[in-house]
Amino acid sequence: MTATFDELIRLGASADVTGWDFSWLDGHATEERPPWGYARQLADRLRTASASLDLQTGGGEVLAQAERYPPVAVATESWPPNVQRATQLLHPRGVVVVGDPDEPPLPFGDEAFDLVTSRHPATIWWGEIARVLQHGGRYFAQHVGPASALELIEFFLGPQPDAWRWRHPDDESAAARAAGLEVVDLRTATLRIEIFDVAAVVYLLRKVIWWVPGFTVEKYRDRLRELHDLIQREGTFVAHSSRHLIEARRP
Repeated sequence: MTATFDELIRLGASADVTGWDFSWLDGHATEERPPWGYARQLADRLRTASASLDLQTGGGEVLAQAERYPPVAVATESWPPNVQRATQLLHPRGVVVVGDPDEPPLPFGDEAFDLVTSRHPATIWWGEIARVLQHGGRYFAQHVGPASALELIEFFLGPQPDAWRWRHPDDESAAARAAGLEVVDLRTATLRIEIFDVAAVVYLLRKVIWWVPGFTVEKYRDRLRELHDLIQREGTFVAHSSRHLIEARRP
């Protein structure tokens, strides 16, 4: 039996959006994975590091996939529910989780780490990354690129021409170099997103709050109904995300 619009709205509105694990979307939406395997490459680098820092770790889900950590392993996170979740997940593994507002300065001394990592950081402070890296140390990260999920965002907000430049890998590479880092690897990917019901939309817009700032079901109920009807007619709503893998070295 097919769920009604109201049932799907309630389902998406009641889902737990803490942490940075999107497994709730199984059966509701899919997204292609980048070809480079960030979690696997991260685990490889952690094995050989002596002191690591994972910025904006979310609930620690990606970092927790590694089998081994360096003698000093630290992660930062700003949102209190995620700090709690990451602490529960990572402390037993020997990783210290630090609550941090994601604003400079980072609460660490100069040249404290030989590896700094991040997956999908909301903000990137290149000067701080360079400061806490040891000479020869590396920043290794997967970033969200420009115009990610733009089709979905524009469905609610209308045209967003500036989205094509926000978080552009060329701009980020230039900012890294301006901070004194050498970009040694940069790869990009465009990935297909398929959304199968409006519950997934409500879940996503509650979780990724910068896509449609101020989103509530009540405020956007009419547009949600239109999107529900579109999915009912066409079977899916298709959007695209962009990702880039960036590795930078402090000379």
